[in-house]
Amino acid sequence: MTFTKINDDHLGKFRAIVGTEFVFTGRDDIENYSHDYTEDLKFYPEVVLKPNNTEQVAAIMKFCSEELIPVTPRGAGTGLSGGALPVRKGVILSMERFNRIIQIDERNQQATVEPGVINQVFQDAVMEKGLFYPPDPASRGSCHLGGNLAECAGGPKAVKYGVTKDYVLNCEVVLPSGEIIMTGANVLKNSTGYNLTQLIIGSEGTLGIITKIIFRLIPLPKENLLMLAFFNSAEKACEAVSAIFRAGVTPSAMEFMERDCIEYVMKHVDVKIPLKENTAAQLIVEVDGNDKDVLFKECEVISEILNQHECDEILFAESAQQKADLWKARRSAGEAVKTHSIYKEEDTVVPRAELPKLLKGVKVIGNKYGFRSVCYGHAGDGNLHVNIIKENLSDEAWNTQVPKGIREIFELCVSLGGTISGEHGIGYVQKKYLDIAFSKTQIELMKGIKNVFDPKGILNPGKIFPS
Repeated sequence: MTFTKINDDHLGKFRAIVGTEFVFTGRDDIENYSHDYTEDLKFYPEVVLKPNNTEQVAAIMKFCSEELIPVTPRGAGTGLSGGALPVRKGVILSMERFNRIIQIDERNQQATVEPGVINQVFQDAVMEKGLFYPPDPASRGSCHLGGNLAECAGGPKAVKYGVTKDYVLNCEVVLPSGEIIMTGANVLKNSTGYNLTQLIIGSEGTLGIITKIIFRLIPLPKENLLMLAFFNSAEKACEAVSAIFRAGVTPSAMEFMERDCIEYVMKHVDVKIPLKENTAAQLIVEVDGNDKDVLFKECEVISEILNQHECDEILFAESAQQKADLWKARRSAGEAVKTHSIYKEEDTVVPRAELPKLLKGVKVIGNKYGFRSVCYGHAGDGNLHVNIIKENLSDEAWNTQVPKGIREIFELCVSLGGTISGEHGIGYVQKKYLDIAFSKTQIELMKGIKNVFDPKGILNPGKIFPS
């Protein structure tokens, strides 16, 4: 499709809609919007717009639809699959001014918020009311809730509490045509028509612009205990994961980090983790609830299982600061790897019992194609983040051999009953691998849905589907 290049008349219309001070075209002004956290990719938009209400978004979309101008929605830019990159230029529609918590309804345990609210800001606000919003991606201190919906973000707490989709009741959405709809109702049960709410979640900004979100909340657990377990074998650490669940315990978090990742993290943040010479990996295991005695009993069961899988040592976080330090270390893993080398992060996921086979297979494939990987992730969900490190690899090997290895890793995931992304989305960088996870018929069905919502193809073009 041929899109329209933005001209002065278009800019005049945008200024009339959002105000001159919220229309940006200068190179320095748009620099930050040319990239996100995906590798080292850069695509410059022609203009950045910053609306602050639904009517402005609707007016922008209606005009861009009429003029065939591509629009790429953007939250905080913390994505890892290139979903917010303006690969066809046009408009970046920044939702950063949509940053209001409209209502926290304690009676119904619900909240109404705008998509530009930062995840942690929202979590803290509901915690003050004794309520809990569990989805907590590593970038929770900066990522926006709208982006969380676009990618169906998870995080450590997902193993017990579920992911973003499990907490969204309803959304206000602006369609590419400029029409405004509500996707559902503010109720816990809804069997009325197709579930448009769940269709929008995880659609990566390709079907509509989310302008308001209604979340369900749950009571805040009063207690938690945190364990740090060290293993001389990374595969044994992974084997212990499913065994804990089979023993009848559901941790509130279970995170895996292999040794290279731990070492990168300690160089990146001021957190010290005791590493023996033969330590190959660690598990962070958290349990939470309202009865500390019950939690201690659960930790006893977990400790027994860990020891059955050749755990070398188990430490307990004895203070709130130690807990905070451990979570700081885990949440810093991606950034720590990124500062070490150019890298590609693959967001693999398999049934949790297959995690040892996935980890072993990743290393075998890396040896085959000559690259090194650093692995960490949400072990309790079978969600392994595979960071492929460039280091001294030649550009030719990086551009030709590594993609072959990535394809084999994804093929391994699917063969184990998994898929090619657990929480980062397909976006721009993974679309060439979509055929591994879906048949031609499935992909055509998805394209048909996209066409119903966006017949002119102006919204976040160049994403999800192979070119």
